[in-house]
Amino acid sequence: MIGQLLQWLINVWLAVTGRVRRFTDHPWLKGPVGDGKTIGDKYYDTFAAANSYKVTNTTDGGLLRDFKAVLSDKDIAADKLNKRIIHFYEHTVQYKLEVWSQWYKPMSFFAKILIRTISTRMNQMNIPLEPLETSRGMSNEVLHIKDKATDELLYACWLRKSILSGRVVYAGFYSACVIKGEKFVRVIFPLPDGNVTVLLKAVVQEDGSVKLISKGKHFGDAGYYRVRRHNANSVKVRHIPLTESIHVFEDNEGVLRTDHVFWFMGFKLLHLHYKIIER
Repeated sequence: MIGQLLQWLINVWLAVTGRVRRFTDHPWLKGPVGDGKTIGDKYYDTFAAANSYKVTNTTDGGLLRDFKAVLSDKDIAADKLNKRIIHFYEHTVQYKLEVWSQWYKPMSFFAKILIRTISTRMNQMNIPLEPLETSRGMSNEVLHIKDKATDELLYACWLRKSILSGRVVYAGFYSACVIKGEKFVRVIFPLPDGNVTVLLKAVVQEDGSVKLISKGKHFGDAGYYRVRRHNANSVKVRHIPLTESIHVFEDNEGVLRTDHVFWFMGFKLLHLHYKIIER
C-alpha cells in the first residue's frame, strides 16, 4: 500500500514538473520503458519481442564493444588506460563480482524507504540495504539485443541479481552515446511507464585507472535523468540531483576493483565497492 502511494506521488510529480522533450531533438532519450508493474529478469525478452529484436546470451561479450570509443578525443591520458580495464568492459561476462555496501545518513533513510517499498515491488534497482545481503555474491549475466534483419548490436544488457535473495539489483541497457560531439556511456534502467537514463563521462586517470562520472551542469550533460512516457514522439524528463562516480582501478596486488559512490544534493549517500575477478 505504501509502495503504491509513493509510486503514485512520484508519477504525479513527474507529470506536473517534468519537461516535455521530443525524440527528434533529443534522440538519446529514446529507450526501453516498462509496460507493467514489474521489471525483473524477464524484461529483456519482453522488450525484444515487442520490438521484433532478438536476445542472445553471450559467453564472451561485454557492456561495450569498444571501450575507447567512449573516451573523449581531448582525454590526454587515454593512452595510459589499463588494458585489463578495457578487457573487463569489452568481455564483462568473463568476470565475477564481489560487492560490499555502505550507506550514509541522513539521506539513506529516505532511499531505503523507496527501495523497501518500490524497488522490491517492481523487482528493479534492489540496491543492497545491508552488507550481508551480498555475502554470497552477485550474479553477472550479459545479454545482447540485436536487430533481427541486420544483426546490429543495439544494446548490451547487464543483469545483476543478489544470489542470496534472487532479487534484481540492476537490469540495465548499455550503449555508447554521442550528444553534441561529447561521448558518453548511456545506461538505461527501465521502470514502469518510464526509465532512469544515466549519462556517464569516462575520464582516464594518470595512473591508468578510469572514472565514469555522472555530473554535469546543463541538460544533455553527464547526469541522472528520470524519464516518463508521454506519447509516441516524446517523454517527460526531470534531471535528478543524484551524481555518481565509478572508479575502476587495479590495486597494488593486481586485483581489479571499483569504488562506486553516490551523492544526492551534495550529501554522500552510498558507497559500493566491487572486487572484480576473472573467471
